[in-house]
Amino acid sequence: MVYEYWVVPAPRKGEKARGLKSSEERFAFALTTLLTAMGAQGWEYQRADALPCDERRGLTGTKTTVHNVLVFRRALELGEDQFEGKRAAGQTMAFAPSAPAVPSLGAAVQPLGAAPALGPATSDD
Repeated sequence: MVYEYWVVPAPRKGEKARGLKSSEERFAFALTTLLTAMGAQGWEYQRADALPCDERRGLTGTKTTVHNVLVFRRALELGEDQFEGKRAAGQTMAFAPSAPAVPSLGAAVQPLGAAPALGPATSDD
């Protein structure tokens, strides 16, 4: 069986819903929503990983941070005999999976509307 993999960032905050009072319940709900949405698109949950990532800090420095990700997989339509044939021919397999729609947790701040129009600057002389 040949699989394709998709890695998404793990939720960092809980999602509000009626009846959920504690942060643990809200976080579990956010995780459940994400896993359900991915499963509906045919992605099977595999594991959660915490992976280091070197990021730029300042002009010359780097900083290592840890990112929590969720790994999913699904079977490819490509048959195993086709895969083995390409491997025997020395061809590389490059797949560009269609990006699944990852549910958003919503905006942190609701926009207040359009900014007021400003006129030209005047002097108070």
